[in-house]
Amino acid sequence: QVELVESGGGLVQAGGSLRLSCAASRTIFSINTLGWYRQAPGKQRELVATITARGSTNYADSVKGRFTISTDNAKNTVNLQMNSLEPEDTAVYYCNARLMAFNYWGQGTQVTVSS
Repeated sequence: QVELVESGGGLVQAGGSLRLSCAASRTIFSINTLGWYRQAPGKQRELVATITARGSTNYADSVKGRFTISTDNAKNTVNLQMNSLEPEDTAVYYCNARLMAFNYWGQGTQVTVSS
């Protein structure tokens, strides 16, 4: 099992930046894939970015070149640096951990981008 706690959401103007962080309750070396997903009102949850235990990353086309996912092994965190934010990025952002055959989710953190 793994527990995930997100932090770093908030309100920012278009063009601004935010950094999300997700703390895992176990060493992230043991987690197959960590990632960030988001869900806007009235829409389905969608992938934002993932990073594997080997460091391979994957991004949604809509955030490529603007967002960067990374891990801090010493702190057992997965981070999402979000630059050049757009109103369309407004959503609740969820941290995800894929461990063996199971998916674990954080409680979510709200990101609001004003135009």
